[in-house]
Amino acid sequence: MQIQTHTDRNIQADERLAEFVRDTMLSKLSRFADYLTRIEVHLSDENGNTKHDGNDKRCLLEARPEGLDPVAVTEHAATVGQAITGAADKMQRKLSSLVGKQRDNRVASPVYAEPEA
Repeated sequence: MQIQTHTDRNIQADERLAEFVRDTMLSKLSRFADYLTRIEVHLSDENGNTKHDGNDKRCLLEARPEGLDPVAVTEHAATVGQAITGAADKMQRKLSSLVGKQRDNRVASPVYAEPEA
């Protein structure tokens, strides 16, 4: 499972941020590693660095399950760390649901045997 981090011009991308993103994604989403080819983390500060009020930090998290369409969630928070953690929690719930539905579909699909003559 590959993890890519993208930031806008208002958020400084450094090794500490990359390590926090990597650790958070692995701790929250490692059980889905067999299903995912890549996780993309897009971080932005919607108000820019000049304003510090409200939940202006945004984390858009996009997971790419193998053989399926990408799945995305967004979290707004007061800090970048809170936005990352919140988005990872949302993605964990979404992937749990997706994997559960896929498992249910495999179990529910009947296997037809050829009628005996």
